[in-house]
Amino acid sequence: MNVLVIGGGGREHALCWALGRAPSVDNVHCAPGNAGIAGVAKCHPDVDPVDGDAVAELAHAVDADLVVVGPEAPLVAGVADTVRDVGISVFGPSSGAACIEGSKQFAKEIMTAAGVPTARYWSGDDPDAAVAALDGFEPPYVVKADGLAAGKGVHICAARAEAVTAIKETMVARRFGAAGTVVVVEEFLAGPEVSIFALCDGDDCRLLSPAQDFKRAFDGDMGPNTGGMGAWCPYPLDEATIAELEQTVFRPVLHELARRDLPYRGLLYGGLVLTDRGPQVLEFNARFGDPETQVVLPRLRTDLGLLLRACAEGRLADAPPVVWDGRACVTVVLASGGYPGEYRTGVTIDGLDAVSGDDQIVFHAGTEADGDRIRTAGGRVLAVSGLGRGVPDARTVAYAAADRVSFDDMHRREDIALHAGDG
Repeated sequence: MNVLVIGGGGREHALCWALGRAPSVDNVHCAPGNAGIAGVAKCHPDVDPVDGDAVAELAHAVDADLVVVGPEAPLVAGVADTVRDVGISVFGPSSGAACIEGSKQFAKEIMTAAGVPTARYWSGDDPDAAVAALDGFEPPYVVKADGLAAGKGVHICAARAEAVTAIKETMVARRFGAAGTVVVVEEFLAGPEVSIFALCDGDDCRLLSPAQDFKRAFDGDMGPNTGGMGAWCPYPLDEATIAELEQTVFRPVLHELARRDLPYRGLLYGGLVLTDRGPQVLEFNARFGDPETQVVLPRLRTDLGLLLRACAEGRLADAPPVVWDGRACVTVVLASGGYPGEYRTGVTIDGLDAVSGDDQIVFHAGTEADGDRIRTAGGRVLAVSGLGRGVPDARTVAYAAADRVSFDDMHRREDIALHAGDG
């Protein structure tokens, strides 16, 4: 089959790479793509990924049997709906179902209705009421912009005054634009975070191998939140716990969305915190995570094309079983200096040709081609993944590969998966 992937980041590079290796897939196209994706797929850089009509037109032009929508913005904008309306199978939820990421208030409402364990919360659109709601919580306070804010709309505040400032910046100063019209104030959940992806076909689901990412910019989990500076897989959750999460978290959410006439066909990403009260859902995302995708997909041995198409067509039960490589995987993000704040682009990247072998993969996130050179074009530039017999071995492989790549003012964390053990 022919597959069209929408997006141009590290997640989409990993998806195109995995689909290109799938026996069921003949051709992979990507819009807009990036310099790395161009090595594994035909890129269409002039197509706007949030323009549903343009995506549908391209899908017809390349005779796509399946469209895979990578980022959240096109999903929330309804790109999947537009493509489905012209009769092409799509892996990605409808705009209404994607509100589980597009609106934190909606996600909380769904979790409450479905009986999913999650943090206690308050939500609303009145800044004064939001400030008053802080009295019902203990520090640290969590203040979240309701809408999409490029991963920057969450504040964890040690003191009440800091939380009041976060509310005012979000709701009054509109630091995140319309995304801050509503805020969610919720209790802080303490414990390790773990990411679990569920392949969903509207009614059925299959959970993929758990992973853990590192959101803070600097070693020791210090500094500002980012989109993710690295990840490792598999996180050591036992099979009984994973089976319980399927029954208590993912299936109830699918059923609640279906009850609201919002069947969910795509990837449902559960961000969980392993608290002393048991696993609690921190958030849901409507797509594969980045950089977790770069450690999950290298371990997948099942044909990804068959899995995604089965989800898109509501027949996941007919898909082959999910089989994993026994090795672990670690990825290290190479970022532009200054990220997640201001940073330079257009910087030449050296050493990409020095990374080779079945156990080392460089996934491009923010890159562009300039003749025979590859230059930086974003904050997170590359994710370098390594496979090994256990997490320590995979970590060694990933960092050894990352050592071969350089560009001016490059920044990376040195402690990705350092304390992960041999899970």
